[in-house]
Amino acid sequence: MNELSDTFDAPIERFDTAGFSLAYRDVRPDSNDPSAPTILCVHGNPTWSYYYRSVAQRFGDRHRVIAVDHIGCGASDKPPRHAFGYTLADHQSNLVALIEHLELDNVVLLAHDWGGAIGLGAVVRCRPRFRGIMLLNTAAFPPPYVPLRIAACRIPLLGTLAVRGLNLFARAAVTMAMSRNRMRPAVAVNLLEPYDSWEHRVAIDAFVRDIPLSKRHPTYQTLLDLENSLPQLAELPSLLVWGMQDWCFRPECLRRFQAAWPNATAVEIDDAGHYVIEDAPQETLDAIDSFLQHQIA
Repeated sequence: MNELSDTFDAPIERFDTAGFSLAYRDVRPDSNDPSAPTILCVHGNPTWSYYYRSVAQRFGDRHRVIAVDHIGCGASDKPPRHAFGYTLADHQSNLVALIEHLELDNVVLLAHDWGGAIGLGAVVRCRPRFRGIMLLNTAAFPPPYVPLRIAACRIPLLGTLAVRGLNLFARAAVTMAMSRNRMRPAVAVNLLEPYDSWEHRVAIDAFVRDIPLSKRHPTYQTLLDLENSLPQLAELPSLLVWGMQDWCFRPECLRRFQAAWPNATAVEIDDAGHYVIEDAPQETLDAIDSFLQHQIA
């Protein structure tokens, strides 16, 4: 495999949803093979579509690759909290709207972190459009635990000051979300680039506060409904690539997916962390390649 670039040069396109502009990248191969599935890449917090640049570089000559920026993230609009809900259900609805707007079919989901719950919610609602699922260190159920370093970001007033004022959540992620390797400075700069001010970090804070710590939180029921829907997706070919040193989406999250999808292909990367596609790019991309060739083709 050729060395992958630290840049994502695909042009940004836009779609209006919920009264705001949602940005996405749409990479299309020169030759149109109608049997080749579209890879729909859905990011988590605090990343953006840039996280999937290597997927576009590796597969863009064979597959259409679409990478979204959730509202509040990346190149999308970043409305204040009073103007947009920033809940899991809101992000799911936006993704469904984009899928329907682009009239996507023959889709394979690729999702990471919060992108798993967002993307799988869209799969449940648009089931006939999907041919497979690929997940990287994520969850789709009420959290079985909340790491202390994330819970600290929810402390009233102080948590928001740290996340939005000092950008501690995103800045910590570029060092604490990898285990095998140290993130290259250029990659860290590009991951942080959209989140350069208090106003532009609204979604990072909102994602942290959307983690349900009790059944009274509205997103608890959204996640519970999604968890209950997972067995309905078991017939879809699925790939689970896991950095086993992830302190957030720990191996027990992988085991819960395996319990729901007993036929899933699992690739456990023992020394990789949460940003598995950055920490172990060769193994992750090779696993995706093999899955697309042998289980989706």
